Amino acid sequence: MIVGVHPLAGFDKVLHYRVPESLRASVAVGSLVRIPIVNTLKLGIVGEIGAPKDFPLDRLKLLAQVVYPFPALPPDLLGLARWMARYYACGLDSIIETIVPVAVRRGAGLKQEKLLAVARKLSAEELATLESRAPQQAKLYRFLEQQFRPPAKSLVLARLSLTAAVVNALIKRGVVREETRRIERIAYEDDHAHGELVAALPHRLNPEQQAAVDALAASVTGGVFGVTLLHGITGSGKTEVYLRAIDDTLKAGGGVIMLVPEVALTPQTVARLRSRLEAIAQGQRCVVWHSHLSEGERLDGWHALATGEARVVVGARSAVFAPVQNPKLIIVDEEHEPAYKQDETPRYHGRDVAVMRSKLAGAICLLGSATPSLESFTNVEAGKYRLLQLTQRVDARKLPYIDIVDMRIEAMKQRTLPALSGKLVRAMQDRLERREQTILFINRRGYSSSMLCTKCGHVEECTHCSITMTYHRSDEMLRCHLCGDQRNAPARCPKCGAPDIRWRGLGTQRVEETVRRMVPRARIERMDTDTMSKKNRFREVLSSFRAGKIDVLIGTQMIGKGLDFPNVTLVGLIDADISMHIPDFRANERTFQLLVQVAGRAGRGDRAGEVIVQTFTPQAEAIQFSRQADFAGFAAAELKMRKEFRYPPYRHLIHHLFRGPNPEKLQFFAEQWAKLVEKTLGDRVELRGPSASPIEKIKDEYRWQLWYFTNSVTKVVPELARLRSEFAWPDDLTQVLDVDPVNLA
Repeated sequence: MIVGVHPLAGFDKVLHYRVPESLRASVAVGSLVRIPIVNTLKLGIVGEIGAPKDFPLDRLKLLAQVVYPFPALPPDLLGLARWMARYYACGLDSIIETIVPVAVRRGAGLKQEKLLAVARKLSAEELATLESRAPQQAKLYRFLEQQFRPPAKSLVLARLSLTAAVVNALIKRGVVREETRRIERIAYEDDHAHGELVAALPHRLNPEQQAAVDALAASVTGGVFGVTLLHGITGSGKTEVYLRAIDDTLKAGGGVIMLVPEVALTPQTVARLRSRLEAIAQGQRCVVWHSHLSEGERLDGWHALATGEARVVVGARSAVFAPVQNPKLIIVDEEHEPAYKQDETPRYHGRDVAVMRSKLAGAICLLGSATPSLESFTNVEAGKYRLLQLTQRVDARKLPYIDIVDMRIEAMKQRTLPALSGKLVRAMQDRLERREQTILFINRRGYSSSMLCTKCGHVEECTHCSITMTYHRSDEMLRCHLCGDQRNAPARCPKCGAPDIRWRGLGTQRVEETVRRMVPRARIERMDTDTMSKKNRFREVLSSFRAGKIDVLIGTQMIGKGLDFPNVTLVGLIDADISMHIPDFRANERTFQLLVQVAGRAGRGDRAGEVIVQTFTPQAEAIQFSRQADFAGFAAAELKMRKEFRYPPYRHLIHHLFRGPNPEKLQFFAEQWAKLVEKTLGDRVELRGPSASPIEKIKDEYRWQLWYFTNSVTKVVPELARLRSEFAWPDDLTQVLDVDPVNLA
């Protein structure tokens, strides 16, 4: 028996091995195995059984070990890895290392503990004899006899101050037995303590929800691959539809993967799933999966899914690789979110990978959003995806009233550029009096975006990156949010010495300070990456907010979507223009999505909601369409522009980035490469560039870029990969290919 193995050893090549007789029954495609490479044993994944014709079998080494008695990479995941390697132009080894957790790749074992229990009950005479001859053993016996469940051996020894010899003596006599139990490190197991679990009973469906549930149930039962876009306005009950679809899938014997865009959304989603599943699906366990898990938590969750002990997983984009057995439903909530795109190799998009995994597994892929991506919407129009719509809020609740504040007029009124408009301050004070809650959203952390000398115009910039430093007032520091460099904020201008250096722009810290000054009685909490560094901090803040212990929650994009707090009746968007004025053809789409999603956090309970949008461009299409949550109107206008310029979704986009310490050398090789691609692939791609990147330098490396527009990725990427392998790149130049990028900086 010969197997082809993909080594997890830093190179992308298939190696063949002979399988000894003792291991043949346990080897399968996808098995995690140990293989000899040179003089060491390395881990690898079995990719094929058999060898090419005329293969020199006599020179093959023997397979050393099969790590798990089940495949670490099920067939659908192995097929997915191969597709990703082709589509995203990266090595299969890097894909496998992304899919299989570190602890699994190391062959780590599960955490176990020893338990003690009474094996044979002693008579009164035997116990009396034991007490006289071995009082310590009698002490242990009496303790174990009183226990309802077998306690941990380590706990017993510590509590009774005994040695292992006492235990071993009773085990040898057959009075006590020792058991081994696996310890599962379950993430969010203390949801009850944090107040995150919500009512388990299902809500009554409205007619639109019922129609969606019935359609999905028919698809799940049919067992045929298909993609459905669930377009529901904010507060229309998409989560309830997800839950019913999950229930139907479990009853049909299938497994479920549910993706959410932000780790901050996971506790609330898991709480809903756990409570519902425990109530109506016979205690079905829900595994949590995201980057904040410890290695042990991830290993235990992976093992539970790979063995079929659990059939539901919920988490961020990497959960799409969870080894769910017989996956029949993959849900991508808020499918439009850029967070689903990985920004390091392999640069995959979680939504697109979910669609492909569904296809390989014969599953249903359910994409949900109040503001679908234009790529998904175009696939609906082309007949590739089915559309289900929810146009009404649950219990006929009204959409929040959206009030646009023109900050140009506000600046003239206050004779300065304020962080908060008068209307927003008054509305916050009113909510405080009524004991209602407010969310303030600004898509920028820190105190301000930069420090500017009003006399000479000097701006404090990072010495390693071509961007301005962000001012953090809490510790009077300037920080670069790209490379992490920091230094003390100057009291005088470093260039001219003037004391007139000031902050410019807004950040979450400055908004927080302004709210504390304008609404002094309010209990305020800030939620951004600076304050959420601790593992469970975001859970604690969300739990406190749900419990009414916080009046005003200020945050960045992590609070802008998905969260459901019934007592929030006011949402303020501090600077709605931030995402609109960046060099990106998706800027209008992102702005529209952001406004609608953030506005949807208001009025989700019995009381009406209000949204106040502060902007300097109130006439912009994205802002005007968002007032009525008019996705159809916005999509029609935006797609007309995209079609005219042949931007995605009408063509695919591939970004090629070149990085290096020498800008002249970087430019030269980028230009030589562009000439080669134009000559070889000019009939299949349209090239734009090369040119310096918008952020020209990061971490002391200069950056140039090249764009490829193409109708077919699969007809271009293999050729680009071949040309890249043959091109004479200098050692100090790094180049990265990003297929279907979402960030153009």
